[in-house]
Parts: sequence; C-alpha cells; structure tokens
Amino acid sequence: MKKPYNLKVSVSGVRGIVGETFTPSLVAGFAAAFGEYVGRGKVVVGRDTRPTGPMVEHAVIAGLLSVGCQPVLIDIAPTPTVQIVVDSLNANGGIAITASHNPVEWNALKFISRSGIFLNYNEAAELLDVYNQPDRRYMYEKDFRNIHTQDNPFELHEKRIFKHVDCEKIRSRKFTVAVDCCNGVGAVFSRPFLEKLGCKVISVNDEPDGIFRRKPEPVAENLTDLSEAVVNNKCDLGVAQDPDGDRIAFLDSNGEPVGEQYSLVLAAEHVLSKTPGNTVVNIQTTKAFDDIAKKYGCPVTYSKVGEINVTEKMLAQNAVIGGEGSSGGVIWPAVHPCRDSFTAMALALEMMAEREMSFTDIANTMPRYYSENRKFKCSAEKAQTLVRKLIRKYAGDNPITLDGLRINWDDAWVLIRPSNTEPVIRMTVEARNPERTAKLLAEFEQEISAAISG
Repeated sequence: MKKPYNLKVSVSGVRGIVGETFTPSLVAGFAAAFGEYVGRGKVVVGRDTRPTGPMVEHAVIAGLLSVGCQPVLIDIAPTPTVQIVVDSLNANGGIAITASHNPVEWNALKFISRSGIFLNYNEAAELLDVYNQPDRRYMYEKDFRNIHTQDNPFELHEKRIFKHVDCEKIRSRKFTVAVDCCNGVGAVFSRPFLEKLGCKVISVNDEPDGIFRRKPEPVAENLTDLSEAVVNNKCDLGVAQDPDGDRIAFLDSNGEPVGEQYSLVLAAEHVLSKTPGNTVVNIQTTKAFDDIAKKYGCPVTYSKVGEINVTEKMLAQNAVIGGEGSSGGVIWPAVHPCRDSFTAMALALEMMAEREMSFTDIANTMPRYYSENRKFKCSAEKAQTLVRKLIRKYAGDNPITLDGLRINWDDAWVLIRPSNTEPVIRMTVEARNPERTAKLLAEFEQEISAAISG
C-alpha cells in the first residue's frame, strides 16, 4: 500500500520514492507548473547520478517544453553548479533533480529562482497554487522551443571559486587529500577540481553510478572507508560529500571526523579572520559558530532550517559567511549564496596553506562542543502535533519556536523539529561535555519515542 507521507512537498521542493509516489506524470506536472510560473524562457536542468535521474530528466523536459520553456540541459552537475549556471545565463529559473541525502530509491525536484537561489515559502506556495489549477496553458507545436545544452557548466562554478581563493598558495603546499564522493556528482568533479589546486587525490566511492556504497549523509558513522583512506595514504585532509555536492564533512589527518557542524565553524574562522561582517546560520547550528563570530566582533542572526531561509537573511543583511552547521552546509556569498562543498574545500585548503598549520592543529583550536543527532520516523501531521505539545510543555523554559522547539541552557541546548525533507522528527542535542549531551539525549529520546508510539 502506498504511504502518503512518502511524498514531501515543501519549500525544499518535491520529493518521493520513485515508482510509489514520485512518478513521471507528477514530475511532468510540476515541471510544467514551474515553467508557467517562471515564464517562457530558459530553465536550467541538472541532476545527480541516481539511476532514476534520466527518467526524471525526460519528464522534466516534457513538462517544460509543453508550456513554452527552453530547457538548458547541463546533465550530471552539483546542485550549487545548477544555481550558478542559472545566475550566469540569466535564465528564468532552474530545476535540480536530486534527493540530496535521501536514500537511492528517492528522487526530487528542487526549484531555483532566476537569482540562482531556491524558491522561498511564498514562491513555493505560489508554485503549488499554479500546479493545482485545473487548466494549464499548453503550447501548440508551432510554439515549441528547442532544447539547449550547456558545455562544461562546472567550469563556471570552478572559475568563481578560484577567483576568490589564493590558488597558487594552495598549489605550493602540494596537499594530499582523500575524498569520499558517495557515488554522486563528486565522483565526476571532485578529483579534477582538487588536482587543479595542486593536490594529490585519493578517492573512494568514486563510481558515478548513483548506487551509494555508503549511506548518503556525510556523518561520522558513514565514513569508515574515508577514514581508512586518510590513514593509509598519510593524507593531510579527508573530505566527504553528499550525492549532490552541497554538503561536506571533514576528517583530520588521523582519519578522525571533526563533525559536520565544524565544516561551517572552520569556514567562518577563516573568512571572518580576513573579512569581519554579519553572519547568518540556521537554528540547528552549533554554539561554536557563535564563539567564533564573537571572537571577531561579528553579529550572528538565526534563521529557520532550510537553505533558502539562511540565504534570504544573508542577502538582506549583506552577510559575509553563513550556512547550516547541522548539514555541513557552507554558504560563502563571495562565490554564490548557496551551500557548496567545493567552495568549502577551497576555503579549508587556503586556510591550511596561509596559516602553515595542519588541519588537525587548526581543528584543535576551535571551541569544542559535543552534539548528537537522532531522527524518529513519523508522519508530517503527527510530527507537527507532537512539537506543538512539547512547546506547551516547555513554555516556562523560554523556548525558541522559530522552527520547531529549541530549549537553551547555559551549557547546552536541544532542538526538536519536523523535517522538511523526510517523514521524520529530527532532534539535535549539544553540550560542553559528552556526559551532559548523553544525559539530555537519553531523556528526550525517551520522551519523543513515547509520544510517537502513544
């Protein structure tokens, strides 16, 4: 039996299990609605390496052509590349075909505005209204547009990054870097990108077939292959990506993960040390980021979880660095206001080169907090009900309810919120020592599990 919660329609796009809820007709319908919403012009289309990608791409093309748009195909490409190509070509919008960190049986459409950032809540709601309209303004044969292809789209992305980092300084250090590509877009682009920065590259999970040899999220428990590669090859750095190349996690030269939260913390340390300014992070980001910003006299603004929520606030405040620590998402507007693992790689390498320090030594200077993440399977409706009950229960603890429920203490915090991308409730617990983290984790894990099953 089909489970309705296996289709997620949100500000993060439309995603579901292929063959169950995510079907060619649904894809073509949403693509046509998007084409009608952005107007008859160029729409950039890129995808990750999932085996279902070509089928979804053809359905997207059909939908766009049917309403008079001109698809610009860039084939397999990182999601940030799709966003940058939209911006570079002055296209009307873009569609990235990727379910990001979801398992291989999922796929999704992420909708990109003409400015190269994702649709916000209002725009996503307007798109859904268009999709739900009974009539679609389909084109007759004489009005159909040609399909275009964009050669070497990643080159546009790469040039922007190289313009803003000291490539020669990085090349002079001749770093050895191990990269876990998760059989995604990194399997096509990460090695040549790092080699152009003078690195010797050791790659794992580098077959670009979308058959993930590890779980897609680049979290510590999924990175044993990368850890072995770092140690066995005496690498200076380990890099783990997700399938569509927007998230990143680092391992030090001992093969130890520094934690996905610290991808953003380290980027902030490097950028703010040279260019102090406003910062924006989502509510699920480690307090270590606040400590770094305070060190350089920079204000921190919090946003809801979700890339567009961060980028909109960053653009409004002219922020110099920001992102989503919870997902290893680094956003450096100097390149483009989007999460980008390739930008994060370049910043880490430049930081090591300029400071003449090992990644391990740099990571050891960062403020240290201990965090744990859990997720609990739950329908979206039940998740919302549960969080509302918890908000009422903890009303006396001065909760932050910007996005779910965040309870702050002097030495710790916990965040409980429904996911935008999966039928789950997500929980993050962080504290200054692991014992306090473990205690809070056990308490809230028990409470949430009991509420879901009750």
